[in-house]
Amino acid sequence: MKVAILCGGKGTRIREVSEATPKPMLSIGNKPILWHIMKIYGAYGINEFVLLLGYKGEIIRDYFLNLSDYISDVTIDFSKSGPERMTVHDAEKEPWKITFVDTGDATMTGGRIWKARKYLETERSFCLTYGDGVGDVDIHGLLGFHAKHEKCTSVTGVQPPGRFGEIRAKGEKVFAFNEKPQVTAGHINGGFMVCNSDIFRRYLTPVESEVFEAGPVEKMVKDGELMMFEHQGFWQAMDTPREYSLLNELWNTGKAPWKTWDRKERAKKAA
Repeated sequence: MKVAILCGGKGTRIREVSEATPKPMLSIGNKPILWHIMKIYGAYGINEFVLLLGYKGEIIRDYFLNLSDYISDVTIDFSKSGPERMTVHDAEKEPWKITFVDTGDATMTGGRIWKARKYLETERSFCLTYGDGVGDVDIHGLLGFHAKHEKCTSVTGVQPPGRFGEIRAKGEKVFAFNEKPQVTAGHINGGFMVCNSDIFRRYLTPVESEVFEAGPVEKMVKDGELMMFEHQGFWQAMDTPREYSLLNELWNTGKAPWKTWDRKERAKKAA
């Protein structure tokens, strides 16, 4: 199972935190939010990622190419040259396989997914999410839900304040998807989606300006091919400076509900 992560947006609403850093690389604690998202999936044994890069994508690429150097103690001996010059101490290792796809600075979400087609359509289904939201989502439950209903796409529905894409559902079947609601009392799109690979044949196109949450999703709703997996636990996007501060406060005080990998690692050691 692969996870495609949309990492290409400019994050204009959070630019006052940092204009030099792409939003997926803004830190929670001392790690980028993108690292946290990947750890969430890794806790469920899903470790193959396709990062859909755009704005300042080279910063994301550079971070993962030098991950051990960033997260471990490093000694540099300037009296030496070549590989012997640097020693990485107790390097943290992740079982990740990452494909970086440059999808262009101005490409919209639908176009970005299409540009990763050759890496995603080889499997029956793939996970899809955004590079700016975390939660204690039951990924195994989501995958089981998707396999059971056999529709094209499953989206995780959450219930925080409504600024995102409102989902209106009858039971599990979605009958309306409003990308920018004025007021919402129902679920919103929390990302953490699962798509069948035939989404490329049925709903996506190579048009760079195509917004996934508009045309393709609206067509799926019309066809009865979009289903909602209800998540009643924690979920939070990092879309504003206030949300950036909130997530860092939760992490720094040891109250981060999305740190599911820590609980799973402790359970494994205790078994």
